[in-house]
Amino acid sequence: MKALKETHFNFPNQSNFYKGKVRDVYTIADQFMVMVVSDRISAFDVVLPEAIPFKGQVLNQIAAKFLAATQDIVPNWVLDVPDPMVTIGRICEPFKVEMVIRGYLAGHAWREYSAGKRSVCGVSLPDGLKENDKLPQPIITPTTKASVGHDEDISKEDILAKGIVSITDYEKLEEYTHALYQRGTEIAAKSGLILVDTKYEFGMADGVIYLIDEIHTPDSSRYFYAEGYQDRQGNNEPQKQLSKEFVRKWLIENGFQGKDGQVVPDMTPEIVNSISERYIELYEKIVGETFIKADADAISSRIETNVLKALETL
Repeated sequence: MKALKETHFNFPNQSNFYKGKVRDVYTIADQFMVMVVSDRISAFDVVLPEAIPFKGQVLNQIAAKFLAATQDIVPNWVLDVPDPMVTIGRICEPFKVEMVIRGYLAGHAWREYSAGKRSVCGVSLPDGLKENDKLPQPIITPTTKASVGHDEDISKEDILAKGIVSITDYEKLEEYTHALYQRGTEIAAKSGLILVDTKYEFGMADGVIYLIDEIHTPDSSRYFYAEGYQDRQGNNEPQKQLSKEFVRKWLIENGFQGKDGQVVPDMTPEIVNSISERYIELYEKIVGETFIKADADAISSRIETNVLKALETL
């Protein structure tokens, strides 16, 4: 199966290019952003050596669906989705924090908790919790947005004290984050899923806060299957989940957590295909539709054609 690992476009009036861990972002006339969601995959803030077929399409299409489903809560950056792997939107100045919200004790928060910490990003947690337990109420555990290297936990108090975000804007970000998580939880429940945790990124343009980037995708969120959740918790069994956590667990089991000197384990075709299938499974589960694979024979030329058509209308 073919995968899109990198792009090298030169669009009309292109004024900038930025290569992120997963996304290639082209700036047009300092006015619009063309975001190409590649098939690259990252874990522990490291881009893994093999790309995952159809991963970019899955992420872009899930994000497009949920951005459309939440625009009554907060305006978002999207202007057009001209290709299964591309979103075009307005340029916003990003806030330098990611708003992570957790309804359950899983992933990074659980690793911190199991190491003995009872405070995550300044939020206190009670004793006696088990991995994947539902929290008394959803908590926001922000991280700093690192352009290079690891994002780092930070508390609300530090964000305000360092002037990273003003108190007025931060309280609005909190309000939006809780409302978006509530909406995401309701949508997931209709599909028999639990939205365990997720992250949102926001930016500002002309004095207006916009929701930017992707939302509620397996790269930015963790999902459990609702059916059997309570039984698995009661029996101290792992939760059945749909998220990128299975990739992290595979890496950990093979001696890799992104630390100095560690080497990414061999990503065999079987491993790559299994990851691709898990991404498609999540798409079909949460969107409730059969995943239609886009033509992969000439991905770059298809994207270029679709983007050029879209730019003519903006």
